[in-house]
Amino acid sequence: MSAVRELEAFLLSVEWRDAARGLELTLWGSSVEGPVRATLTGQEAVMFVPRYAQTQAGRRVPRALRSREGADVDAVYFTTQRALLQERARVQAARGLTFEADLKPSNRFLMERFINGGFSLKGSARTEQGVLRFTNPQVHAADVTPKLRTLSLDIETDGWDGPVLSLALAGRELEQVFLAREGADTRGLSFHGTERATLEAAFQAIRANDPDAILGWNVTDFDLRVLDARCLALGIPFAIGRMKERARVLLGDTPQSVSIARVPGRVVLDGVATLRNASWAFERYTLDHVAKQLLGRGKLRAEGVDALAEIRRMYRDDPAALAAYNLEDARLALELFEKAELVEFTIARAKLTGLPLDRQGGSVAAFDYLYLPRLHRRGFVAHDVGGNEPIPSPGGHVLDSVPGLYTHVASFDFRSLYPSIIRTFQIDPLGLWFPGESPVQGFEGAVFARTGAILPELISHLHEERTKARESGNETLSRAIKILMNSFYGVLGTPGCRFFDPHLATSITLRGREIIERSQAFLETRGHPVIYGDTDSLFVRLDVKLDEAEAQVEGKRLADSLNAFWRGRVEQEHGLTSFLELRFDALFLKFLMPTMRGSEKGSKKRYAGTVRVPEGGTKLVIRGLEAIRTDWTPLARETQRELLERVFAGTPWEAWLLSLRERLLKGELDDQLVYRKRLRRGMSDYASVPPHVRAAKLLETEEGDDSPASEVEYVITTRGPEPISMRTAAIDYAHYLEKQLAPAVDVVLGQLGSSFERVAGSQLTLF
Repeated sequence: MSAVRELEAFLLSVEWRDAARGLELTLWGSSVEGPVRATLTGQEAVMFVPRYAQTQAGRRVPRALRSREGADVDAVYFTTQRALLQERARVQAARGLTFEADLKPSNRFLMERFINGGFSLKGSARTEQGVLRFTNPQVHAADVTPKLRTLSLDIETDGWDGPVLSLALAGRELEQVFLAREGADTRGLSFHGTERATLEAAFQAIRANDPDAILGWNVTDFDLRVLDARCLALGIPFAIGRMKERARVLLGDTPQSVSIARVPGRVVLDGVATLRNASWAFERYTLDHVAKQLLGRGKLRAEGVDALAEIRRMYRDDPAALAAYNLEDARLALELFEKAELVEFTIARAKLTGLPLDRQGGSVAAFDYLYLPRLHRRGFVAHDVGGNEPIPSPGGHVLDSVPGLYTHVASFDFRSLYPSIIRTFQIDPLGLWFPGESPVQGFEGAVFARTGAILPELISHLHEERTKARESGNETLSRAIKILMNSFYGVLGTPGCRFFDPHLATSITLRGREIIERSQAFLETRGHPVIYGDTDSLFVRLDVKLDEAEAQVEGKRLADSLNAFWRGRVEQEHGLTSFLELRFDALFLKFLMPTMRGSEKGSKKRYAGTVRVPEGGTKLVIRGLEAIRTDWTPLARETQRELLERVFAGTPWEAWLLSLRERLLKGELDDQLVYRKRLRRGMSDYASVPPHVRAAKLLETEEGDDSPASEVEYVITTRGPEPISMRTAAIDYAHYLEKQLAPAVDVVLGQLGSSFERVAGSQLTLF
């Protein structure tokens, strides 16, 4: 029975379709009263056209809106999106203009109401299958922070295309493994005889647990994709959505693009993609590696055992072991989401941008969502996406470095430099279109309105919110805001953005270049040599006569002086308030700026040093060097790191390095010689055949996986690159001496007037 209800919910997903009675939108949400579904019928799709343009379809209404060219525009409404697209194609074929005709009707509905995740519903509702269903309610924005129910899913299969052998579910209220074979049920483990019965039982358990979010590791491109295919093969519905609705997986257009999971009433969050979105960085993104880094434990598997063969063996001979293995994978994914606060991050991101929880990337879409409704309220519309020439803008400015080994180097960075430039110098698409009187000067002929800008106002709001988040200790929200603010420059320089104009990005980067160069001049005229600078950072050599405490004080004093300088310059030269903020970031007690390989010129984006930590000791900081690059072997990385620590600490290193060479030649370091690289496309797609592809070709079998996600582990032998699991020849130690060990240590030894060859002998090869 229906009754008038009013409640708030958080958006899990939104769907739209062309129905017989017009456009229909469906909002799925999570509320304190349980899942919510709101259906809105009779909606209209809308685009805009210049008032002088001719149209043949749609309901046309004059609006008090203009284009960037200053032309008056009309809104044209359609009962279906299909009709809109047909009319758009006709208008464009006649060389006419359309505005914002490429927006999805669901996005238009949400953004014009400023719905960023939270929304309120008021209207007639009834409960059906545990879901509170609204029909044509009033919908408004609301500030909602949900507590989502989550469930982690993991499957084990007989190969990529084989049947599902086992399916595990792990949540705070459910841990269960479903096995596709005969057996006696135990607590948390049930046997179902056939794959069909197993999947049907698992789907029923998912619906009974009723999660808001399904989690997993590579869960869309593997687990759900396989389940979708197996359901099709078995002729059963993939019914894991709410109200028994069917899920589906939409495959990416290319092998490199990700697939999209659509589970009605639920959201699917993949661990790998969400970690990357949240700016977590790992050498590898396998479940085992990330779990060991964050949780201190990994998958339940024996080293050196073929994974598929072991899964088959456990399925056949030890089903309890397979269940434990499968369940631990699901648990690890769940615990990683909790440890890295990934669900909280996706919620914070949705509240900032309005993007769906499962949307990965989406910087351009987020900019649209935030900017367009504000643009409309200023009386303007934007062009459709497309037709922009990819004109590059200058990149971030990198100063020439002065190579050397230093004592007391202060590092400074401009906090959120590009967003601060946008905010300070009023850089804004609308401000560029209509600069008005007494505009702010940009670069290469660009000028911007002094008042009324949209983007600087947005950044000011985000900056205030980030300050509040940091003060309250909410690092998840702070990180989400930082990522969003820093994305704006990239969006404005992307031809795929409807607001793209090279004057926007250029006015940001060239202003950044000016700031770095004038800051360098300010410091050096006062006797503080700048030995390096990169985009938003400066490295300054302090007087070696200062002790550590005095150097710290000097660093803070220099930051204050430079901030005062910029406040005065911006006010005097532009009549604006400076939001530039230079921070004294760190004091390097020892600092290495190497040369470029084979040159006496200083490196860029490559350095190392030691800084004091709160506990009283020192920490090694490395940027860009081999020690942190995953395309180098563990031998090169660990050797360079150890050498840096010895040199910075002033401890002997010559004998240690000679001993290391001897241990390498004796075969004592073979476990550190493994290269790990990913196949980012099919092996047949490589024009040349690099070593990791040559090694991968040796791994190919009738059941081989040629997917772009494959990782190859190989060593260089006297016969060339060979997979570690199929090595037949002796290791080519000369290769590792010449191509790994020597280059890695010479980065450091070059600043000591030495080299690996001088220390290790007259030749690096064995003969």
